[in-house]
Amino acid sequence: MDTADEAARGLTDIEGFLYWEAHRRSAHHRAAEFAARVTGLSEGQKAEIEWWYVEEQIRVSRRMSQHMAAHFAAVEKYHAKRYAQLRRGVYGATTLIALAMLSLCIAVILGTAG
Repeated sequence: MDTADEAARGLTDIEGFLYWEAHRRSAHHRAAEFAARVTGLSEGQKAEIEWWYVEEQIRVSRRMSQHMAAHFAAVEKYHAKRYAQLRRGVYGATTLIALAMLSLCIAVILGTAG
């Protein structure tokens, strides 16, 4: 792996971290707003609600990300298989056309020689 690939990988990792951190902060903010509106909760109960909500949001996001990654991999596998089939068909057709052209050239040459 060269330096450019390492740099691109590092930027992707940083981008992923920043995305997850922003998602976590957003979930924490939503949970804090919800807990603040509920009357009669102690500070410990509010903190527990916030913690639970943030953890649940992270679990849901991970599951969705894993599902999407699996789906993308399946779609990629399908398209790679389909592309290989199309490529084999094109190679076969090209071979047949080349053989037909070669046969035609041989027929023309033999026809003009005789």
